[in-house]
Amino acid sequence: MASSISQNLLLTIALAPLAGALVAGLFGKAVGRRGAHTVTILGVLVSFIGSAMVLMQVLDGARFSGTLYEWAVLGGLKMEVGFLVDGLTAMMMVVVTFVSLMVHVYTIGYMADDPGYQRFFSYISLFTFSMLMLVMSNNFLQLFFGWEAVGLVSYLLIGFWFKRPTAIFANMKAFLVNRVGDFGFILGIGLIVAYAGTLDYAQAFAKGPELARLTFPGTDWALITVACICLFIGAMGKSAQFPLHVWLPDSMEGPTPISALIHAATMVTAGIFMVARMSPLFELSDTALNFVLVIGAITALFMGFLGIIQNDIKRVVAYSTLSQLGYMTVALGVSAYSVAVFHLMTHAFFKALLFLGAGSVIIGMHHDQDIRNMGGLRKYMPITWITSLLGSLALIGTPFFAGFYSKDSIIEAVHFSKLPGAGFAMFAVTLGVFVTAFYSFRMYFLVFHGEERFRHKPFPPEGDHGGHDDHGHAHEPHESPWVVWLPLVLLAIPSVVIGYLTIQPMLFGDFFKDSIVVDAARHPAMAELGRMFHGAAAMATHGFTTLPFWLALGGVLTAWLFYLKAPAIPAALDKALKPLRVILENKYYMDWINENILARAARALGTGLWKGGDQGLIDGVVINGSARVVGAFAGLVRLVQTGHLYWYALVMVLGIFGFLTWRLWPYLGAAL
Repeated sequence: MASSISQNLLLTIALAPLAGALVAGLFGKAVGRRGAHTVTILGVLVSFIGSAMVLMQVLDGARFSGTLYEWAVLGGLKMEVGFLVDGLTAMMMVVVTFVSLMVHVYTIGYMADDPGYQRFFSYISLFTFSMLMLVMSNNFLQLFFGWEAVGLVSYLLIGFWFKRPTAIFANMKAFLVNRVGDFGFILGIGLIVAYAGTLDYAQAFAKGPELARLTFPGTDWALITVACICLFIGAMGKSAQFPLHVWLPDSMEGPTPISALIHAATMVTAGIFMVARMSPLFELSDTALNFVLVIGAITALFMGFLGIIQNDIKRVVAYSTLSQLGYMTVALGVSAYSVAVFHLMTHAFFKALLFLGAGSVIIGMHHDQDIRNMGGLRKYMPITWITSLLGSLALIGTPFFAGFYSKDSIIEAVHFSKLPGAGFAMFAVTLGVFVTAFYSFRMYFLVFHGEERFRHKPFPPEGDHGGHDDHGHAHEPHESPWVVWLPLVLLAIPSVVIGYLTIQPMLFGDFFKDSIVVDAARHPAMAELGRMFHGAAAMATHGFTTLPFWLALGGVLTAWLFYLKAPAIPAALDKALKPLRVILENKYYMDWINENILARAARALGTGLWKGGDQGLIDGVVINGSARVVGAFAGLVRLVQTGHLYWYALVMVLGIFGFLTWRLWPYLGAAL
C-alpha cells in the first residue's frame, strides 16, 4: 500500500504542458507546425500518463501535501507554492489532462489551415498548465494564481481570431464579467486570511469552527457566511452562474477546440471544484449553501430555456453547458459535493464529445454552423453521427449512460435537502430534464436526420473559422479526418461507461473521504442516497420507472414530432408565443441591462470619480492647490526680496527695533 507520491512526478505533471507551451510559443517559427503540435501533445501526454499513475497511487491510499517553494514570509503569513493531492485532485488531474490531450489531437485537423497554428497550440497547452496549478494547489495564493491564469488564457483563446470584431467583443466581455466574480473571490480569500491568519487550506479549515463564531465587523452577519458567499461569487463568474453567465455563450466566437477544453471540462468547472474543496467552510453556513442552491437552480432551468431557440450548433451546446453547471451548483448547495464533482467528471467527457462533434459537423459543412442549413448528415458523417448520439443520450440522462448516474443522483439529493430553497430547486432540476432532452434532440434531429437542407441553405451561413466563409455555396458534406474523429470515439467510451464504473467508489466509497467534509446530521442528502443505493445496475434499471426518465423521453419524442414529423407545430407555436420568444432571443435582456444600466452607471461613477475625485480633488486641490498656495506665498515673499542693500539694512534695523521693543516693553510699562 503506497503512502506518499513522488514530488518529482507531480512537478513533471504540472510543468510538462508549460514546457510545450513555451517551445511552441517562443520558437514556433523555428519548430514549424509539426514541431509545435508534437511538442505540446507530448507534454500533455506525459502529464496525462503521470496523472493516471497518481490516480492509481491515490486509489492505493497514497496522499501528498507539502510545500515546494517558499516565496515570502510576512509576519506569520507564509506565501508558498505547494501541492495537495488526494482523491478530488487526482480525479481532476486525469479529467483535465485527458480532455486536453483529446483536444490537442483534434486541433491538428481542425486548425490545419489556420495561420495561427503554433500560437493556438501554445495557448491550449498553457491553459492546461494553469488548470493543473489550480487543482493541485494546497493554499489560497496558488489557487488564486491558477484561477487568474486560466482566465487570462481563456481571454487569449476566445479572442484568438483577433481580426474579427465579434471575437474581440466576446473576449473582453468574458474578461470583464470574470473580474466581477474575481473581486468577490479575492474578498473571500482576504476575509479568511485576515481572521484565520493563514493561506494554507488545512490550517484555514481547522479554524473553521472558530470563524463560525465570529460576526462581520459592524453587522450581525456571520463572518463565515460572508466569506463563503464571496468565494462563491468567484465561482459564479468562473462557472458562469446567473447573473454572471452572460460571457459564456459569446465565448463561442473562439475556435471549437477551446469550446471543448475551456467551456466543457476545465475552466468553467473550476468554480465547482473550488466550492467542493472549500466544503469544510461551506458546511458551517446554511445561508451560504441556500444561496448556492438557489443560484444553481435558476441557472439550470432558465439557461436551458435559452437553448431551445438557438440555431448555432455551438451555442446550443453552450447553453447546455450553462444548464449542467447549474445542476452541479445545485448539488453543491445541498451538500452533495461528491455528486457535484461526479457530474463534473461525467459531464466533462460527454460535453467535450458534443463540442468536438459540433466542430466535426462544422468541418463537414464547410464552416456553416446554422443547424437549419443541415439535415440528413447521418449517412455522410457516420462516425460523427453515432458519437454525437451517444453524447446526447449521456447528456439527457439515459439509464446506464454516464450522465444518468450523476444527474439522477443530483435530483435525488435535492429531494432530501432541508434548505428553504430546496422546493424551487427540485422543480427546476426536474423540469430541466425535459428541457434538456428537447433542445438536445432538436439539434440532433435537425443536424443528422430529415431533409437535406445543405444543398440550398435556407439561411445565410456565418463561418466559425476565420478565412473559411463559403459565401453561401452548396457543398457535399464529408466525414472529418481521423485526427478529428478519433478523439470523438475515445471520448464516447467514457461518456457511456464511466458513470457505471465509478459511481460506487466516488459517491458511496472512500474515494473522497479526506477531500470533502459533510455534516450528515444537518445535511442528510448523501447519507440518504447511500441508504437507497443498491448498485449501479439496479439504479439504472430502476431509472426506467422514474419521472426524470419519462420527462427525458417526452422531450425526445416532442423534438422528434416537432422537427421531423410535424414542423408546422413549432412554427405555429412560434407565432402564438412571439412575446416569449422575444424575451428568450434577448436572453432575458441581461445583456441590455448590463450594457445600458450597469455599464452606464459604472461609466457615470467612473466619470464622477475622474472629474470630481481625480481632476477636482487630487489634481485641483491636493496637487495644483498646494502648488498655488506655494506660489502665492512665494509671491508675497518676492515683494520683500528686492536685492537692494539699503532695503535689507532698513528691515534689519526695524526688526531689531521691534525685537527690543517687545523685550523691553514689560520694564517700560512698570516704570511708567
